[in-house]
Amino acid sequence: MGLPAGLLPKEVKSYKLSGSGLLEVFLDGPCLTRFDTMAFYESEVRANLTYGSLTGVEGLSQEELFLWLPVKDIIVNDPSSGLILFDIGVAHKQLSLSLFEDPPDCATKSVLKDYAGNGKAFAVAA
Repeated sequence: MGLPAGLLPKEVKSYKLSGSGLLEVFLDGPCLTRFDTMAFYESEVRANLTYGSLTGVEGLSQEELFLWLPVKDIIVNDPSSGLILFDIGVAHKQLSLSLFEDPPDCATKSVLKDYAGNGKAFAVAA
């Protein structure tokens, strides 16, 4: 669908794609991973899927300057550019598609607990 294979973590257990393009992805549990910064996937991620884009994303946040910001849209406008665009509300981030070649591993549950226990809450900035 014009998006890189490594956009979602290895821990995806199932997904549903409706005729209208609503994609629902179900993970084994919450997932903390890293691309250029830390990324947090909730147990369920939803978005509208069209060729080269996920819009209206729910259930995915990225850490930016000590805040967790919701990812709103993910877009690959031109695959030959080698870039993928993340809309995190307050800014648009362009990242290298090479960061998303392979699905990332999720941190273990103990790492999630440690991360939250060190004051790094997963509350998302509105």
